[in-house]
Amino acid sequence: MAATVLFAHGSRDRDWARPFQQLAAALGKKLDGPVELAYLEFMEPTLEQAIAALARNGVNAVRVVPVFLGQGGHLKQDLPRLAASAAKAFPQIKIELAPAIGEQASGIEAIAAAIARGA
Repeated sequence: MAATVLFAHGSRDRDWARPFQQLAAALGKKLDGPVELAYLEFMEPTLEQAIAALARNGVNAVRVVPVFLGQGGHLKQDLPRLAASAAKAFPQIKIELAPAIGEQASGIEAIAAAIARGA
């Protein structure tokens, strides 16, 4: 079974996570496999904690989608390091890193459409 992990930065402000929780819920209705959130810092679950929970539920492949607008240091350095650590801890799970959602053409179009609508 395959799963998707939405990887976000995290914040000390719990309200900050609300749109990411809504995104995960909406995506969960569109995909067959589980959808989880994971955070780089300040919030839980971490990427490894999210993958551990998925492993306990029989997941054998995880696609990590960074919910970032751009590919900065966190995605170039931190995420690959965290993914490698999780892969070492859970060798039975294939971990794939997707590009930042803000760098995917469909993500850019969706954001532009929302701004144009005044949303």
